[in-house]
Amino acid sequence: MATQFVIDGLKAAIEGKEILKGINLEIKGGEIHAIMGPNGTGKSTLASALMGHPKYEVTEGTAVLNGEDLLEMAVDERARAGLFLAMQYPSEIPGVTNSDFLRSAINARREEGSEISLIKFIRQMEGKMKELEMNPEFAHRYLNEGFSGGEKKRNEILQMTLLDPKIVVLDEIDSGLDIDALKIVSNGVNAMRSEDRGFLIITHYQRLLNYITPDFVHVMMQGRIVKSGGPELAQRLENEGYDWVKEELGIVDETVGQA
Repeated sequence: MATQFVIDGLKAAIEGKEILKGINLEIKGGEIHAIMGPNGTGKSTLASALMGHPKYEVTEGTAVLNGEDLLEMAVDERARAGLFLAMQYPSEIPGVTNSDFLRSAINARREEGSEISLIKFIRQMEGKMKELEMNPEFAHRYLNEGFSGGEKKRNEILQMTLLDPKIVVLDEIDSGLDIDALKIVSNGVNAMRSEDRGFLIITHYQRLLNYITPDFVHVMMQGRIVKSGGPELAQRLENEGYDWVKEELGIVDETVGQA
């Protein structure tokens, strides 16, 4: 069955304040969707709510991946169902090596008795690290501890390639990357494009979309998707900003208070 992810009427709040005010979006396998918008419009809130961050309370709506509502699942169940989130600020976990974390994450998604062998895992990890131009020593360092911003983002992409998810959410994966790291991360994403996988890219800038060409671009304001188009929409936003969207739709210049 081809991958299908449908977000319908999603609303979410933090400490009683509504941030997402009804998100509707459908992502099919093989598609890349980009969400852009000013600061404070709810873009990162969308990513966190989908993944099940306890800070965000989903008050209404569904998020159905291949017939299963992710919002009814625990965080680990969402990951096993095929949802992957690459975060803007990946966490550091002292005492857990990168390789141990990755192998445990892979095995957590497998049935008991079908765990990946150590030799197969090492071969896969080393191959992917080479593609991402990562120092092999990073496999034995504690997860993200002491990593630069670019190294953390490459590590997120490494996790993505090894976990083989159905829906990938990239939350400002380009934040803090120099041009060389941006190209490497983008190449990693492009290599994962397939009919069995869809992408949702949250970004402020056109520069990421110069390397990862989206099929659809959505503008998010005040907790809603207010305009959608093709790659040309991102280019216009880069050239002209968001004022023309606000004027076109009669949107009052205010935010919902969250990224």
